Amino acid sequence: MPPSSAALIRDVRPWGGPAVDLTVADGVITAVSPTQPYAEGSADPAGSPETVVQGRGRLALPTFTDAHCHLDSNRVGLPFRPHTGGPGVWTMMLNDRANWRDAEVGITERVSDLLGREIAHGVTTVRSFAQVDVDAGLERLEAVLAARETHKDRATVQVVAFPQAGLLREEGSPQVLEDALRAGADVVGGIDPCTLDRDPVRHLDIVFGLAEKFGVPVDIHLHEPGELGLFSVDLIVERTLALGMQGNVLISHGYALFDDPTRVDGLLASLAEADIAMATIAPGGKSRVPVDRLTEAGVRVGLGQDGQRDYWSPYGNGDMLDRTWQLAFTMGHRADELIEHAVAVATRGGASIVEPQLPRLGAVSDRPGLAVGDVADLLLVEGETVTSAVMDRPSDRTVLRAGRVVADQLELV
Repeated sequence: MPPSSAALIRDVRPWGGPAVDLTVADGVITAVSPTQPYAEGSADPAGSPETVVQGRGRLALPTFTDAHCHLDSNRVGLPFRPHTGGPGVWTMMLNDRANWRDAEVGITERVSDLLGREIAHGVTTVRSFAQVDVDAGLERLEAVLAARETHKDRATVQVVAFPQAGLLREEGSPQVLEDALRAGADVVGGIDPCTLDRDPVRHLDIVFGLAEKFGVPVDIHLHEPGELGLFSVDLIVERTLALGMQGNVLISHGYALFDDPTRVDGLLASLAEADIAMATIAPGGKSRVPVDRLTEAGVRVGLGQDGQRDYWSPYGNGDMLDRTWQLAFTMGHRADELIEHAVAVATRGGASIVEPQLPRLGAVSDRPGLAVGDVADLLLVEGETVTSAVMDRPSDRTVLRAGRVVADQLELV
């Protein structure tokens, strides 16, 4: 958390409601009161705080949480290059491995630049994967850890040691994963225990064994289709309950898990029982994660941007408001309540994954994050309504971390 001081944030509309002034002390909202006009230079109605931020009638929202990103896998801001990847996770991984070192600027600079762009657009909480394997070693992890240090007063960054190449296909992979946890990673990752490593028991033994050894959460990429994916979920649920890790496990992507409507209720019940969270990147096509049903079932769910304009995909730009539009669009949402729920998922939904002490979204109608007692991590953004801001993605934004301005008009302060 950055150093903080008293602040008054004047004339903002929390979640599009009536205009209020927010009083902040020690980084926390201490009062919410109707906006009181006063002449410049006259006595401040809040008692002369050290900082006054002019909201100018803009919307006030909780800042975004990028709950699933690969900061070490990006070419944002670099010259565009043709996509060269092939089908399947292994083929795409090999394409990335062949190219990531040859970018126009080094990995450390790329990672720090993208994190800065995300913050400037409204993100103050991030869960980033860092690829660790026998090829990269800890080089990519070290770049993410360096970026976290660079921006430590602007954002919370949780780092996942991620075995993108699997754990069983290349000798020495489990040791690199353990080395990454010793080097400062906060979460242990896994990936497709059936389709990539083709031995789910050994794969999950390693992942959950390291989680238990180091006392860290688990985040597993699951791209596996249909019945195979559901089988992997069953194994993950079983281990989560057996080890008492409820609230410390997340399944990322979950493509095709929800394709069979006859299985959805049982899957939701299993995830809720084990308190296993989910993160989606709002993919196109039919591979949709039903964020509304997850929320109503009591399952924590967040939104992320994945890799961005990298060797896997040309998509992504560092703007979580843009990705929130994508979530609403791919879900087919038109009603304001549902589009606002997409914003809630992209903000406090993901934050409750990275910071489990925060209350989870309990209903589609929940609009948390702007009450007395909440940390003043705020995005002030132009818009008639929350829905209009999602549709327009305006550039008039001010980002506050613990009541302190860290970015304005898409530029870091």
